[in-house]
Amino acid sequence: MTARCARLRPRPGHACLLVSLLGAVLVPAAAPDPAQSASRLFIRGAGFGHGVGMSQWGAYGFARRGREYRAILRHYYTGTALGPAPAGRTVRVLLRSGGSSSFTGARRAAGRRLDPSATYTATRRSATRVALRSASGRLLLSTTAPLRVLPGGRPLTLLGPAANGRSGGSYRGALEFRPSGSGLIAVNAVSLEAYVRGVVPVESPPSWPAEALKAQAVAARSYAITTGGGAAGYDQFADTRSQVYGGVAVEEGSTDAAVSATRGEVVTYQGTPVTTFFFSTSGGRTENVENSFSGSAPKPWLKSVRDPYDGSSPKHRWGPLRLTLGQARGKLGSLVKGSFRGVDVVRRGRSPRVIAADVIGSRGRTRVTGATLRARFGLFDTWAFFTVIRTGAKPPPLPDGDAPVGDEPAGGGDPTGGAAPARAALRRSAAPRAVLSGAVRPARRGTTAAVQLRRGARWDTVASVRLGPRGRYELPVSVPGRYRVRHGALRGPSVRVR
Repeated sequence: MTARCARLRPRPGHACLLVSLLGAVLVPAAAPDPAQSASRLFIRGAGFGHGVGMSQWGAYGFARRGREYRAILRHYYTGTALGPAPAGRTVRVLLRSGGSSSFTGARRAAGRRLDPSATYTATRRSATRVALRSASGRLLLSTTAPLRVLPGGRPLTLLGPAANGRSGGSYRGALEFRPSGSGLIAVNAVSLEAYVRGVVPVESPPSWPAEALKAQAVAARSYAITTGGGAAGYDQFADTRSQVYGGVAVEEGSTDAAVSATRGEVVTYQGTPVTTFFFSTSGGRTENVENSFSGSAPKPWLKSVRDPYDGSSPKHRWGPLRLTLGQARGKLGSLVKGSFRGVDVVRRGRSPRVIAADVIGSRGRTRVTGATLRARFGLFDTWAFFTVIRTGAKPPPLPDGDAPVGDEPAGGGDPTGGAAPARAALRRSAAPRAVLSGAVRPARRGTTAAVQLRRGARWDTVASVRLGPRGRYELPVSVPGRYRVRHGALRGPSVRVR
């Protein structure tokens, strides 16, 4: 018994749970419950988004410290400069897919004059043709796709829901309708500068510092001209699959000013415009593009950089999320072989973002990407740490009879480095009711975890245990009650000792 006690590192006033929490001398222990245990998966992390390119909250932090937008962009896009965008560039944004589309504000369509105050509806006529109908349903014309609709004195208004979840809204430029499946797609064909006006205020809060909004405007403009192929009749989605676009309804004075101040500017690398990924929150460091986007080749301007000023973001640090192992098993589904045991990260990027990990089951391991774990668990980012804490209580071992309770180890003192309880206290010890046992994984061998006992409404730390190989621990306890183990900020599940 003495050796087990010596593995503790008691807190002041708690020389050893085994010897100080009960005052009776060698009172026979109550019959223990059968062995019981509980486990929890804790997920902690940082950041929000894919981690590549410009952190929007980081740009906000730089701007608040007086950095102007050119310096912000150079920081996040390594080795870049600013250059001119192609003149006269039109961006085609998918607004709606499926069914018919109604609109107002039109002056002309397919060479026919229209009444801007009237409502019209575009419908699929065939696989290659689109029909235009009046509000009453009368066929006005049929034309080979696309049906291009031009505005009158005000922006066109698309009625009904749009692809980005907003109600249709008003849009500068033209509307184009093409057959798709059994319905139509509605596309906004808009100038590059007008498009950016509809992006910046929904990607960055209009109340942010002007230099952060200018950096966002240049990044949005650069992204628009370097992505999308137009093979399906559009270049960009109106949501996070590209960048969020809200049209006229979202335009603000502060963001319009940022777009105007940077008019025609894009990010270039060795004179060529480049794709400028951006995202919400880095957690303190961005990531190489090849480590975040599976199959992507390295890009010299999309390298991991330190991001010191994104701490204002509510997602700078997040968690811990707490799941039972059964809940985790349900989220991971077929990735788990047998019963879920935990997640073992095998490779991280330049930041701590997960590149590859093993989902550990009782029947084997499954290799997955960080992106898969993020999607399955619904995490904000792949910058994540996965810890399983198991707390168990089992019957105590029978006394071995080798030494009476209260004897010190041979040679005196505590060979493990813990505080040795006083001889008088040992003589008053009660036999243990149970042995707490479990593991904290992953955890470095030799680190400690706090043992806590529930007393009324609070949890008191009554001892600490040094973790052994694979994070295992054991602790004899002689006081009935509910116990748990705390490792850092993580509070493990509790078990009852009767």
